[in-house]
Amino acid sequence: MSKQKTERLLSLVVCLLSSRRYLTAWQIRDAVPGYPDTPEAFKRMFERDKDELRELGIPLETGVNSVTDEETGYRISRQAYELPEIALEPAEAAVLGLAARVWQRAELAGAAAGGLLKLRAAGVEAEEVSQPGIEPRLQTGEAAFGPLWRAVRDRRPVSFSYQAAGRAAAQRRNLEPWGVVNRHGRWYVAGLDSDRGEERVFRLSRIDGPVTVTGPPGSVTVPDGVSVRDTVRAWDASAPAVRDAVLRVREGAGHGLRRRASSDRAAPEPGWDLVRAPFSDVAWYADYIASFGADAVVLEPVDLRDAVIRRLKGALA
Repeated sequence: MSKQKTERLLSLVVCLLSSRRYLTAWQIRDAVPGYPDTPEAFKRMFERDKDELRELGIPLETGVNSVTDEETGYRISRQAYELPEIALEPAEAAVLGLAARVWQRAELAGAAAGGLLKLRAAGVEAEEVSQPGIEPRLQTGEAAFGPLWRAVRDRRPVSFSYQAAGRAAAQRRNLEPWGVVNRHGRWYVAGLDSDRGEERVFRLSRIDGPVTVTGPPGSVTVPDGVSVRDTVRAWDASAPAVRDAVLRVREGAGHGLRRRASSDRAAPEPGWDLVRAPFSDVAWYADYIASFGADAVVLEPVDLRDAVIRRLKGALA
């Protein structure tokens, strides 16, 4: 954001906070420096500034001062804008700082930093580095995470192609998203499947291609009493392991692969073991197997083997 725009937005906020009455757009143009004199140019810039303030979470109100007013005015309510008195125990403040560190490299890094800044402005000590022995990291590598998180925030329906486990081709899904949660290191979105009229859960790693917004902000309603985390937990617990993978794993290596195994025995080739393990997500499991490099070889199924080979070739390239 340019210095000129920052100064204009700051002046706009101060102006609207200072007024107890609704100010019309033209009164705002006269009071806030930085707006152009041309009416059309001012309207375009003012519309962008209003969107910017709302995006920042500033409660911009619209209304009229009396029934005789013909033009809508604007103001910012001090009660809605100012932080209430915040009282946190030292342990609570430490947890908030720790949460911000979890999101340090994720999509919500800016929101986490902004939250800490507001707490410090209110006099609450919530340092980001308060427990040097703990280094949590929550990764959001899926390309679908950002668009889905914004869709949940803005309550907008979305559409995407989804490669379900056991299906040969991706299918188009239309979803009214209620929330995005992490479970056991994997990201899920839950909501209402518009085509089927049912509550559904989708794993982000299976989303193929871009996520498209299909409706205006505020058009998605989350049912009362819905817990997205409980919904994902129930779905994940009931999701069956669709297929078994047969792997050749080097002796003394691949302990993570062996922990998931239904059988683990010596292979005909010296120095190798045959490991059979259940899996349901080709993309996720291929990434995991590829991380073991030359210590693991997929024998079957073919699509999992091909997926691992593609990842290893990509790493080599």
